Amino acid sequence: MEMQIRISQDDGTPIYQQVVSQVKLLVSSGRLDEGEQLPAVRKLAEQLLINPNTVARAYRELESSGVVVSRRGSGVFVSDSGSPLSRREKNRILNDRIDALLAESVQLDFDLENVVTLVRQRCSRFRKGEKK
Repeated sequence: MEMQIRISQDDGTPIYQQVVSQVKLLVSSGRLDEGEQLPAVRKLAEQLLINPNTVARAYRELESSGVVVSRRGSGVFVSDSGSPLSRREKNRILNDRIDALLAESVQLDFDLENVVTLVRQRCSRFRKGEKK
């Protein structure tokens, strides 16, 4: 199974935290179901082109927050109690992504109005099924 996770080296968020946030998002949105197995540490590391220790750290963080459970010899699975995430957690995830967008927009010298315009344009394209 290949998880739809995207890593950004430029976003300023530690890579393991990006993995944690995106797995939580996949769980909360229902794209990862209760009991579904996550890829093995090495397989996900190869897919994302990152160090296996980074994936292992993300999985430990997800386990400590109750989103996944580790079954010795079997792998890592979405917890029965890990989905859906609370509204508060969903807001936190989205706010983290907004913060990253705003930080990049400041670095690129975009003002808020330009960012909002771009978001609206992308949203319109997204709803029409366009990717770019």
